[in-house]
Parts: sequence; C-alpha cells; structure tokens
Amino acid sequence: MEGFGPVIAAPGHMGVDYEERVDFDRLRTYRLRRAQEALESSEFGALLLFDFYNIRYVSGTWVGGALGDKMTRYCLLTRGGEPVVWDFGSAARHHKLFSPWLEPDNCRAGMLGMRGAIAPKAGLFERAVKELAGLLRDAGVADMPIGVDIVELPMLFELQKNGIDVRDAQQTMLDARLIKNQDEIMLLSQAAAMVDGVYQDIFEALKPGVRENEIVALANKRLYEMGSDQVEAVNAISGERCNPHPHNFTDRIIRPGDQAFFDIIHSYNGYRTCYYRTLAVGSATPPQHAAFAQAREWMDKAIDLVQPGNSTDMIAQAWPKATEFGFADEMAAFGLQFGHGLGLGLHERPIISRLNSLDDPIELKVGMVFALETYCPASDGQSAARLEEEIVVTENGPAVLTKFPCQKLMIANEY
Repeated sequence: MEGFGPVIAAPGHMGVDYEERVDFDRLRTYRLRRAQEALESSEFGALLLFDFYNIRYVSGTWVGGALGDKMTRYCLLTRGGEPVVWDFGSAARHHKLFSPWLEPDNCRAGMLGMRGAIAPKAGLFERAVKELAGLLRDAGVADMPIGVDIVELPMLFELQKNGIDVRDAQQTMLDARLIKNQDEIMLLSQAAAMVDGVYQDIFEALKPGVRENEIVALANKRLYEMGSDQVEAVNAISGERCNPHPHNFTDRIIRPGDQAFFDIIHSYNGYRTCYYRTLAVGSATPPQHAAFAQAREWMDKAIDLVQPGNSTDMIAQAWPKATEFGFADEMAAFGLQFGHGLGLGLHERPIISRLNSLDDPIELKVGMVFALETYCPASDGQSAARLEEEIVVTENGPAVLTKFPCQKLMIANEY
C-alpha cells in the first residue's frame, strides 16, 4: 500500500458558512430513506426496533449513558409511515421540543421492563403491545409479519400472544446501514482524527513507570475534551500481556523494552472508531520489529484488495490461517485477523475473517466503511504486534481514515 489513498475530509466540529461540512438534515433524510426502502423490499409490514443504533439511524434520536443497555427505548416504522419513538420519561418531551424532523405526536413516553427490573406482571409489556397493535391496524399492516431486531423475551411473548408474527429484522437493518453517505463518512473521519491526536499524547506519555490504566485515563480525558460523545472502551496491553491478547487493560506498570498496543473505541456524533496501534517503550528487540513487520505485511495485502467488486473472502484469504500463528482453529483465533464494518455500531457489516467469509463472502461496494485488524505474536513468546486501519471503499480504491504513523514500529521515549 502506498500512501493513504483518496482524501476523506475531517474539517472540524463546527458547522460554518464558508465550507461544506456535515449536513445533518441530509444525514437524517438519507438514513430514514435507506430504512424505508429496506422495509418496502422486505416481507415486513413494520419494523419494531430496540437496538439503540437502529433507533438512532431511523429516528435521529439518542439517549446515552446509563440508559444505553436497558431495552427501554423502542421505535416503530410502518410501511409508508414516519418513525414513532417511545423514550425514557422526559426524553420524549425533549424530542418534541428539539427534534422537529419528528412528528410531535410520534414522540411518546414509554417504559418496559428495564431488563427484568420491572416484572412483567406490572403490565407494561401488555400495555405497550396493545398500543403497537393499534398503530399496526391504523397503518393497514396488522396482517403482515413484523420485523424486530432485538427483544426481551416478555415482549416477544406478548407480541406472539396478540397474534403478531415476529421475524428477524436485524438482517434488514444491517443491510440498510451498510452503505454510508458523505456525511456519515465525514463523521467517521472526524472521529478517527480525534484518535490520531490521542495517539500522539500516548506516544509522548508512554514510558517506564506509567500504568496501563493511566494511559486509559489519558485517552478518555482527551477524547471527551475534543468532543467525543461516548468512549466505549480503551484497551491498553503491554509486555507479557500482549501474547495472548486479553482484550482489556489492567494496572500493570509499563517497563523498559515493552511492546505495547492500544485500541481506542469512541464515537463522535454517534460514529465510531476501532483503532489499534502498537508502540515500543524505550527500545525494541529484533523479535518485536519482526512481529510488527509481519503484521504490517498482512495489513497491506488486505488493504490492496479493498476495491469495488472484490469480495470479503479475498481479504480473509490474504491473512494467515489460525494454525500458522499458533492457534488450533479459526474459532480460537477469531478477532485477530479480522475486519468489521463501522458506523453507528462498532461491529456492522461486513464481518471479515476466515471463520465466516470463505463460506459467506460479501461484495465490496462504494460507501462501505470497515476496520481491518492484524495480529502477530513475536518469537520471544510474550510480545506481539496489533495493527488496525479504518478503510473507506471508494471508486478509486481504498481510503484510509486512520492517520497516526503505522508503517514501522515506533519507539516512544527512545533511549
């Protein structure tokens, strides 16, 4: 791979009158249209959405923090209709005031079970399904199957009890979200630019005596200062913890000569990053340099294959088999030589690995955005290199969003 490919702008957080930046009205219109088209071409009369990212995609609403995993919010989209959102308490009133793209009557207070904390016998599921059934009748789709993405079991049982034919809509929504428009791609680029800067801070701070959790704290602080709306995770892995990859951080003290890698996962206006970099601390050994060079070679082979019309099995086949880097099979090595779509969700389509892509390849199309990850253990038995690049499929080939240097092993605070 030479250079970074076509340029994808990351112009800044503010809207201005002298440059074209993110057009949020265009963004919301595009996403809703994609969902409506997916619904019209499906077997469903309506989509009932509980997945937070699907709700945001369709309705342009968001409630974060402690409510992010409670299964309290939901959204209904019927054929030919506009999204109806049930939200947590006062959030529904807030939408009426500040989300003019939604019909005021379509912003409703709602509450279900909070993942079981409110028992089904309280009647909230029964009440919700009665309201939903009325809306389905009003839309003339009550006799059609309804697509649901994720659901609590009491909600599923109540829908079925009322004669509603429930089928899987997550596949439909992931297909709708697959192709990003110019605004989504710009937001993904901006999110990556923020991580570029955090890696510079990490490079300067990475020295013996610093703990992994201190690097995590630094990354969180800087990202929120720069405008992140959610830092989902920061992995910090160093020294003997690099091999095998544990996918977490600890309070381990970083030592001279360590190889260390980091993964920064955050979102800006909902659009996410997954962005690994590997650094050495003070100095690096020949096995560490060799592992990095191999991980880079695997990465570059994969990126060169990111062309419209190619397919995900071609990328997976460019990576080594699990047995070639110390694992028994592809299940055991899943996530190490790996690709995954990026958008409002961290793991969207396409998912690229030898575990699934050889049997179920997906064609690469202009507008797809995904991360590619490689991992190579070092011959010293404890070090390893972990690299990741975020890629946009363009008409002219791959465009790389992740700009912090990664062509060779960089040594922080070199002796």
